Amino acid sequence: MSTPPKPPQPDPRLFNEDLAPAPERKWGTYSIFALWMSDTHAISNYAFASSLFVLGLPAWEVFVALLAGISIVYWLMNRMGHAGHRTGVPYPVLARASWGVYGANIPALLRAVMAVAWYGIQTWLASTAVVLLTLQLAPGLEVYHHNSVLGLSTLGWIAFMVMWGLQAVLLTRGMEFIRKVQDFATGPVVWLVVLALAVYLVVKAGGDISLTRSLTGLSGSAQLEQSLIAVSLTVATFLTLVLNYADFARFTPDHRSYRRGNLIGLPVNFTAFAMVAVLVTAGTISVFGEAIYDPVKVIQKIDNPVVTVVGALSFIVATIGINVVANFVSPAYDFANLAPKYLNFKRGGMITAVLAIVVMPWKLYSSALVIQYFLGALGAFLGPLVAILLVDYYLVRRGGRRAGPGRGVLTGRGPE
Repeated sequence: MSTPPKPPQPDPRLFNEDLAPAPERKWGTYSIFALWMSDTHAISNYAFASSLFVLGLPAWEVFVALLAGISIVYWLMNRMGHAGHRTGVPYPVLARASWGVYGANIPALLRAVMAVAWYGIQTWLASTAVVLLTLQLAPGLEVYHHNSVLGLSTLGWIAFMVMWGLQAVLLTRGMEFIRKVQDFATGPVVWLVVLALAVYLVVKAGGDISLTRSLTGLSGSAQLEQSLIAVSLTVATFLTLVLNYADFARFTPDHRSYRRGNLIGLPVNFTAFAMVAVLVTAGTISVFGEAIYDPVKVIQKIDNPVVTVVGALSFIVATIGINVVANFVSPAYDFANLAPKYLNFKRGGMITAVLAIVVMPWKLYSSALVIQYFLGALGAFLGPLVAILLVDYYLVRRGGRRAGPGRGVLTGRGPE
């Protein structure tokens, strides 16, 4: 009697346990919704929505533009979610089907570069809240906040490295720990703070807040042009997560989980949060005499110790949440895919964290115009990568119906 042949084993140059199909699927509707709360309740997204208002779009046009943009993102997320849920593998492994087992490293590394930049930006933005909190509790340290070393003060560098170290500790706990943190900590906390800011400023302004006036007096044609730019930039902002959404959808128990979570978390939650951000910015004009699109500076302007401490802590927690979800998970898998035999999820994540210091993110995020140019560059790089993956999955492979749960892409033979 002949011995049956052994099943093919994954190539160790292409495989490790972190890149294998997800063994557990615990990310239900709420976890996906909380994922989007963690991602959208960020200082950067707040500043993006507010910057549109500051650059001249009336508040109602900001709302329409962002709703249109995020609806496109919602559709794309559902398409990518199907691929991630069905195969159970992260983005760089999924990309092997269209780019080849080694060619997939090209789009994965492009995505990783973008994530490294955003990781650094978010860490720096949170560090500004740490500086604010430190000066509120210890005003004598102000003397260390007036020099400049590579663009940051001594206190700024200390705050940046504190945030960097705190995140580095949390990031070594794995995906299930990440899910628990974002489910119960990061998203809801910021909503409470931003809503409180909006109520405070509306009351302080006596309701004298205009949501229909252009701050810069833009003409109708200029407003239309800026609205179209806002739509495209909204899509560009989320293309990073569209590209690697399989990293999360692979953990969902069914298709309804990611679809419902996407609906609540994107068109509903994102648009609502953006409009509250615009409302707060409009309130700063009436109360402080200037448009302030940085929530940390709004808190600083209020000049109340309790508000400063609570607000700063909230934005610190929020930034940890978005960095873990949006800017750590993807490059951790992307770098691990380079050399699976030697790099796993945690080691890939630490490479991300180290590189985030090198890029000096405070220089990338210095003004409202820089925000727009940076997001435009994101779209230019990531748009074609998203299109290639979706066309291959839905048109060439007809929705992945021939692919098993990650079998072919792990062995290097393509979908079976």
